[in-house]
Parts: sequence; structure tokens; C-alpha cells
Amino acid sequence: MSLRIVVTVKYVPDATGDRHFADDLTLDRDDVDGLLSELDEYAVEQALQISEAADDAEVTVLTVGPEDAKDALRKALSMGADKAIHVEDDDLHGTDLIGTSLVLAKAIEKAGFDLVVSGMASTDGTAGVIPALLAERLGVPQVTLLSEVSVEGGTVTGRRDGDTASEQVQAALPAVVSVTDQSGEARYPSFKGIMAAKKKPVTSWDLSDLDVEADEVGLDGAFTVVDAAAERPARTAGTIVKDEGEGGKQLAEFLAGQKFI
Repeated sequence: MSLRIVVTVKYVPDATGDRHFADDLTLDRDDVDGLLSELDEYAVEQALQISEAADDAEVTVLTVGPEDAKDALRKALSMGADKAIHVEDDDLHGTDLIGTSLVLAKAIEKAGFDLVVSGMASTDGTAGVIPALLAERLGVPQVTLLSEVSVEGGTVTGRRDGDTASEQVQAALPAVVSVTDQSGEARYPSFKGIMAAKKKPVTSWDLSDLDVEADEVGLDGAFTVVDAAAERPARTAGTIVKDEGEGGKQLAEFLAGQKFI
């Protein structure tokens, strides 16, 4: 029986872009370019390595997002994933972590899975809780923050590195794992992979396909609310210290005045 691997990926705003809030205090996605979250590339890479080591495996990449989120799926498909699922619905606008985990879990259940692989966090929200929320909703064990991961004999095994020690952890499949940016450099899509990705299937689902009600997601269904937002103040030129024999003293006085020392 084929090992069914589902990788959750996110289409995020380019961190180098100039980002702004819309009138409803959600991110104005029309105002900034997006891309596949860099931390999710590590998840795709580890899923591909697990697939390549298995006798029979299939890698599906899954995202929840607007139309442009297909670009993130295509990047993962060009890396080597077999197929993709895109959940898109206007009622998803403003959905928070709780709602997103509900939609992802419903999609994962509908697709069928043995192993779910996620990045340690997204590069925009950086909350890092989606893997745990998915494990709870799916009713399966979670093995998170792994720098090494492998699957053998119906068991997923990995290494979790802490500040003072490393742990060897494992769980029986089906399970949810997340991997860190120390798990191994993600492969760069080849020209052949980019061309092949154009022919790989991308399935589109909306909330009705997943039996999710509109009031369970979106801004109205969110557990968290942004009350206010303000532009970050422009950076000033700073203080210039000219060293004419007293530079060290002036620098120390400045640092002391800022309570840095």
C-alpha cells in the first residue's frame, strides 16, 4: 500500500516587500508579491526524501489561500511533489490559525493520509502551532521540530535538537510531523521539474467540498481580532559620533543614555 504523504504549505507575502493593512485590518495581499514560505520548502524536501526512500509513496502538497496561492503549489510540484490541493473560498478571508487548522484538517481527511509534514512555522505569522492543532483535530500523534526525520515499518522517527540536549522521538503512523530549517537544504527546482509541474494535477476545493460552514472561518469566525494597527515610524539618521579623541567616551555616554549599558 502506497505511503500517503501530505505536506501543508503556505503562500506568504514577500518579507522584502512593502506591506500594508487593508481597511478591515487584514494584510492587503494585492499590494505585495507572494511566494512559498521558505520554512515550508524544508517540509517539502523532507517529504520528498521520505518518498524516495519508500518502496511506494505519493506526495501531495496542500494549501489554503487566494488564487495566487497556486504559485506556492507549483513551486512545490516543480521540486518533485506528485500532486496538489488548493482550498480557495471568498469566505476564508481573515481566517485565523484555529479556522485554518479546521480547513486543513478537513482537506487532509478528504485526501487521505498516513503522514502529514509541515514546516516549523510560516515566515509571516511565525506562530508555529498549526502542526499541533492538526494533530489534535486529526486525532493522531505529533512529532514536532525535527532536524532529522525518517519513516520505516509504519513508524516515523526523528531527532529534536534543544538548547542543551537532543532527543530521539518516534510515533506510529498516521502522524503529524514538523521539521526545522536545520533538517537539510531544500532542492532547487530543475528546468525539467518546472516543465513537469505544469502537467501535474491541482485539485481545487471550496468550503462546501469540505463540509465547513462559512461562520466557522473568516473574520467573523476568528478567535483572534486585530483592534488597531499603525505604520511603523520611519527610521531616523541616528546619532553620528566623530572621534576626535573623545569618541569612546561619547559612545559610552550615548549607550548609557539609551540604557544599553
